[in-house]
Amino acid sequence: MNTTWMSLGVLATLAPSIYRRLQLSRAKHRSLAGHSRMAKRLARLLPGYHFDEPMFFKCDNAPFDVQNLRRQAFFKIAEVLKARHPLSIQATAAARESISDMQFISAYRVPFQFSPLVQEHLKVGSFLQSATGVYVTDLDGQSFYDLTGSYGVNVFGADFYKKTMADGMAKTQSLGPTLGAYHPCVASNAERLKKISGMDEVSFHMSGTEAVMQAVRLARYHTKRKNLVRFCGAYHGWWEDVQPGPGNPMPPRETYTLSDMSERSLDVIRTRKDIACVLVNPLQALHPNANAPGDTTLVDGSRKAAYDRQAYTAWLHKLRQACTDNGVVLIFDEVFLGFRLAPGGAQEYFGVKADMVTYGKTLGGGFPVGVVCGKKEWMHRFHADRPADICFARGTFKEHPVVMGAMSAFLDQIETPEIQAVYEGLDERWNSRAQRFNSVMQANDIPLQAANMSSVWTLSYTQPSRYHWMLQYYLRIHGLALSWVGTGRLIFSLNYSDDDFETVVQRFVMAATQMKNDGWWWHSPELTHKSIRRSILKETLFR
Repeated sequence: MNTTWMSLGVLATLAPSIYRRLQLSRAKHRSLAGHSRMAKRLARLLPGYHFDEPMFFKCDNAPFDVQNLRRQAFFKIAEVLKARHPLSIQATAAARESISDMQFISAYRVPFQFSPLVQEHLKVGSFLQSATGVYVTDLDGQSFYDLTGSYGVNVFGADFYKKTMADGMAKTQSLGPTLGAYHPCVASNAERLKKISGMDEVSFHMSGTEAVMQAVRLARYHTKRKNLVRFCGAYHGWWEDVQPGPGNPMPPRETYTLSDMSERSLDVIRTRKDIACVLVNPLQALHPNANAPGDTTLVDGSRKAAYDRQAYTAWLHKLRQACTDNGVVLIFDEVFLGFRLAPGGAQEYFGVKADMVTYGKTLGGGFPVGVVCGKKEWMHRFHADRPADICFARGTFKEHPVVMGAMSAFLDQIETPEIQAVYEGLDERWNSRAQRFNSVMQANDIPLQAANMSSVWTLSYTQPSRYHWMLQYYLRIHGLALSWVGTGRLIFSLNYSDDDFETVVQRFVMAATQMKNDGWWWHSPELTHKSIRRSILKETLFR
């Protein structure tokens, strides 16, 4: 009898803990992106293999004549790239031996099975000599329409940032590299950022990653809680706590990766007493619960993206309330999207007030920067009544005069009527352009569609194929510059005119039509997303 009562007592004691654990598990997304530990284990187990030349062109069991078309087209593109861009390619090949980032990008531009042959033959240049308007020009004088957006920096066009960089230099050159003391523009920058963000205090940093690190650190310091919540697939920089899956050698520790736009996640945030903060990257509204899209993951064409502003706005309002109810700090990570959606950023665009906001990218006016804006109760780094209880934040270059000068010039420019006019009808303009793009692709029987969040786009494919990643090379030979992730993310600067955009659309048509004619989009009824995944599983297990 005593044993029975003891067992019941143990169960009663453990029940709340078991319930919280179950509640947390149910709030995770079912995909690998929602299960960091499992994703890391599988990443370590996945064997590497690559296709030899014959299999490269027939891995989808295409008939011999289609394989031949592909082979001829592949080596023809290789020759075109080699002939057009010799200086850029040579410079890239020479530098790649010394620059580890370039080695990584080259290896992970396409799915790994195809990578060795692509690296050997489809050589592209990583160097540019100039940028102006909506164009970039490589070392060989070849110009491209720029769809890279400089990782999100280039909101208003290259010429805008050339001016803010030059103005920043002119404004602060008398102080030179003096650090520790502040140039007077630092104070005016802080005041203007307080107004833009609606916050009380400002902290400057050297990158967006550092800004997010400091925001999380401050949240932990003031709440006396250790765990943070990030949402499945969201990117907040490359440090351990916000990137707990593959790519991070450390296991997940104080990080909860929850399902985006989920009531179960709200339940966790409302009730757990160990959550210091919730991080939100509004870009995730374009592809909720999925990692940032890239052509390296285009194994079957099932990539999807869609943006529902109304639904995401409603979600953010619920999230705001859940954080308020439990004393959790809500942090908007606007490093990427800041100043692209609206002058007041995502807070203004969605009508939701955060506790802290991080900025970066474009705010530096062309130079590296990170900024945290927050309410007074979250921003203090010390307690006057407990002098040894402090929260450090370091960074030698965080108020570098040139960066602060360029930021001042940027803030000057966005207040002008010309730039304010750019924001008028912004969503409508880019939604209309996306609709135009999609209708043209459909009219030309091209298996390609775009989803957009304003001027940030993701391309999806409307039929199964193992070769969608080839489109990036056809786009390149038709004068369109993409970032190394390929068609997963196109970032238009807001200075694209209607004529510029129409030219880009027509170049897409030419590139995609050529790719289709070259046999890469051959299709049979037996070729499905499921059959492709089965083929990949067999390749993995039996090679």
